[in-house]
Amino acid sequence: MSRIYTHPLQAENERLKTELSAARRQYRQLLDSIETGFCIIEMKFDEDGRPCDYRFIETNRVFEQHTGLVDAKGKWIRDMVPDQDQHWYDVYGKVADTGEAIRFEHYGVALRRWFEVHATAISTEQKIVAVLFTDITARRNAELALRQSEEYWRGIFERLEDGFILGELIREADGTVSDWRYLDVNPAWAELVGVTNAEVKGRTVRELFPDVENFWIDEVAAAVNQQKTLAFNHQVAGIKRWFEGRVHPLEDDRFTIIFQEVTEAHRALTRRQALLELSDVLRDMQEPEQMAYSVSATLGSVLECDGACYLSVSPDGLPVLSGRVWPDAAETTLEELWHGNESHWFSRQLTLGQPLLIADIANDPLSRDTPGLLQAGIGSLLSVPLVENGKTVAALCALRSEPYAWTAAEMRFTADAAGRTRSAIARRRAENDLRQINASLEQLVQDRTQELMRSEEQLRQSQKMEAVGQLTGGIAHDFNNLLTGISGSLEMMQTRIGQGRINELEKYVNSARGSSQRAAALTHRLLAFSRRQTLDPKPTDINRLVAGMQDLIVRTMGPAVETRMLLDEALWTSNVDGNQLENALLNLCINARDAMPAGGKLVVETANCALDVRAADAFDLSPGNYVSLSVIDTGVGMSAAVVAKAFEPFFTTKPLGMGTGLGLSMIYGFIRQSGGQAKIYSEVGKGSTVRLYLPQETTRHVEQAPLQLQEMPRASEGQTVLVVDDEPTVRHLVAEILQELGYTALEAADGASGLRILESSARIDLLVTDVGLPGGMNGRQMADYSRSSRPELKILFITGYAENAVIGSGDLDANMHVMTKPFSVEGLAVRIKSLIES
Repeated sequence: MSRIYTHPLQAENERLKTELSAARRQYRQLLDSIETGFCIIEMKFDEDGRPCDYRFIETNRVFEQHTGLVDAKGKWIRDMVPDQDQHWYDVYGKVADTGEAIRFEHYGVALRRWFEVHATAISTEQKIVAVLFTDITARRNAELALRQSEEYWRGIFERLEDGFILGELIREADGTVSDWRYLDVNPAWAELVGVTNAEVKGRTVRELFPDVENFWIDEVAAAVNQQKTLAFNHQVAGIKRWFEGRVHPLEDDRFTIIFQEVTEAHRALTRRQALLELSDVLRDMQEPEQMAYSVSATLGSVLECDGACYLSVSPDGLPVLSGRVWPDAAETTLEELWHGNESHWFSRQLTLGQPLLIADIANDPLSRDTPGLLQAGIGSLLSVPLVENGKTVAALCALRSEPYAWTAAEMRFTADAAGRTRSAIARRRAENDLRQINASLEQLVQDRTQELMRSEEQLRQSQKMEAVGQLTGGIAHDFNNLLTGISGSLEMMQTRIGQGRINELEKYVNSARGSSQRAAALTHRLLAFSRRQTLDPKPTDINRLVAGMQDLIVRTMGPAVETRMLLDEALWTSNVDGNQLENALLNLCINARDAMPAGGKLVVETANCALDVRAADAFDLSPGNYVSLSVIDTGVGMSAAVVAKAFEPFFTTKPLGMGTGLGLSMIYGFIRQSGGQAKIYSEVGKGSTVRLYLPQETTRHVEQAPLQLQEMPRASEGQTVLVVDDEPTVRHLVAEILQELGYTALEAADGASGLRILESSARIDLLVTDVGLPGGMNGRQMADYSRSSRPELKILFITGYAENAVIGSGDLDANMHVMTKPFSVEGLAVRIKSLIES
C-alpha cells in the first residue's frame, strides 16, 4: 500500500517546490523592480533586552545604491558598520518588539547620508522587520543650503544700512494703480522713515502717509509696468525728508525699493546754491540796507525759520538793526533782541563773540531766565556774530517759534552768509568812499589841468610868436633882396628910357623877371611848408617820373658822384602832383650832393610798402599800401639832433648864404598834404636816407605824359573865355593875354557878376576864375551854380594858395582844373588851349 501512495506525494511535493521557486523569483523581481531601498532585518537583543545589532536577511537591487553597503545579505550591521549610531537599533528594536510601524527621517552619521525610512514588523516573535528607505541626502542638503541662504540673505536684509521695501501694487478694477502695499521692510527702513516694522507690514503707502505725493505711486507703477529699473530722488513732504534710490520690478506686480536718505545732502546743496545766488545779488546791490535784508531773506528761506535779521554792533556794543526784518511780520518778535527787556542779555552774548545755538529758550541754561524772549514768541534762537580785531561788529540771527535743534551745518551756513554780506557791505562803502575821493581828485586834476592848459597856451602863443618872428624875419630878408632887384631894375629901366638908351633895357627886364620868378618860388616853398599850396594830384607812375629825371639828376650830381636807379618793376601807382614830386626829388638829390663834397654814391630807389596797424601808427599814417621813394647817399650823415630839426623851417647846416632852410620843410609839407609821410634815417659818417611814403592809387588811370610847352598857341575863331578876378591888375592882364592870343575875353569882378554872364546866352568856352572872390560867393560856388545851365563848361581855377575848404582835398569835378599864381604867359596860353580843345 505504501508504494501505491508514495508516488503521488512526491509529485505534489515537486509541484509545490516549483511553485515556491516561481513565487520566490516573482518576489525577487518585485523587490528589484522598485527604486526604493528595501531590506528585511532580524533584530538581536542583549542580555538586558536592549537591541544591539541586526542582520540583513534580504536586500533588493538598489539597496547598495542607497546605502553604499556591498553584499550585505546575511551579514550583521556591526560587522559592516562598527560605529553605526544607536538610534537605528533603538528604532528598529521597538518596531520588532511592539509591531508598530514607524516613519522618520534621520541622518546616518557612519554612512554620512540622510534617509527617509518606513519600518514595519514582519514577526514580533522572530524579531523580523521589513524596512523601506530612500537616500534623501541631496534633498536635505538642498533644503539646508536653502535655509542657510535664507538666513544669510535675511541677515543682510536685517543689517542693510539702506532702506529696503518689498511691496505689491494695488490695482483698481480697470487695472490702474491707485496705491501699493508694504509686504516687508528692513530695520533700516524704520530708522530712515521713522515708522516701526510692526506698524508698516500689510499697510499701504497712502494709509501710512495720507498726503504722500503722487509720484511715489506713479513712478513705482511705471517701473513695474515697464519692467524697468527706475531711479528717483524725491521728498516725502509729510515727514520733510528726501530719499534717493531705485525701484526694481519683480513678477506678479511685486517690486523692491532700495533707498537711502539724502535730506542732509539735499540741504547742503540748497545751502551752496543759496550762497552763490546771494553773492550774485549782493554784487549788484548798492545800498547796505538792501544787502542786510537780502541775507536775512536768504537765511530765513533756506533754514525754514520764522524770522531772520542782520544786526550791526555799535562801538559801545549795542546791536542795531540793519535794513528790515525778514519777514516783515517778525519785526515785533525780533525787536526783543535789541529793544526789549532782554536786549542787555543779548548784547552781553554778542560781546563774547561766540555763536548762540539755543534749541529751547525755556530750558536752555543761557536763556531760561529771559522770559521776554518767550513772551515775544521765540522758541529757539540761532545767532552768529562777526568778529573783527577782537570785537563783534555784526551778527546774523534766525529764530523759530518752537524749540528746534540747530545743526552745525546750519550754523556754518549762517556764518558764511554773514561773512559774505559783511564783506559786500564793506566793499560797497569803500567803493563809495573811493568814488567820492576820485570825484574830489578829478576836480582837483581838472582844476590843475585847466591851469596847466592856460600856461601851456601862453607858452605855445609865446613860441608861436617866436616862430612867426623867425619866419617873417627870414621872409622879409629874402623878399627885400628880391624886391631890391625888381625895384632897382625898374628904376634903371626908367633912367635908361629917359636917357634914350632903349637898347640896354633887356638886361634890366631879365633881371626883374628873374627876381619875380625867385619870389614866386619862395612863396611856393612857404605854401608847401604850411601845407597850403595848390596841388594838382594825378595817378602817377613814379618809376617813369624818376626815369624821366635820370639825365637831369646825373648832370646835377656831377662826375664825382656815382648815380644808380633801383626801381621796383611791379611798383604801384600813386595819386600825387607830379611836378611837385619832381621838385622834391631834385631838391633831395641836391642835398645829397652837397653832403658828398668829395664824391660818393647816390641811389634813387622805389618800392611797394604795406603798413599794418602798428607800423602805420608809428608813421602817423592810416594802415594800407604805400609807394616809397628813397634818396640814399654815402655822405657825411647827420646826428640824431640834426635829424630831429631837419624838417623845421629855416633850419640849415649849410654855410651862410648857401641855403634858405626851406627845402626839406617844403618837401615835408608837400608829402603830408599828399597823404603821405617823410622819414630821415642817418648816422654821422654813414650817409643818409630820406624816404618818402605816398599812398597807393587804385581807382584812376595813369596820365600818360605831362603837357609840353611849345609856342604860344592861338585861339580858333570865336573862342571865348570869361575871366573872373577881384584883383583888377590880374584880371586885366589875363584878359589882355587872351586877346593877344586871339580869344574873346569877358571880364567880371566878383562871383555875382560872373554868374550873370554865365546865365546869359553868350558863348563861353572856358571859365577862368579866382577862388577867393568878394560878395558872398566864391569861385567854386559860382562854378557849381553855372553847371545847372552849362553842365559841360570847362573851368580853370587860378589862385595864389590852396583854399582847400573850397576846392576840396585835390578832388575836383569833371572839367575842373587848378593853376597856381604866379604863372607865365606861355604856361597860361598852353593850359587854356589844352582845356578848350580837350
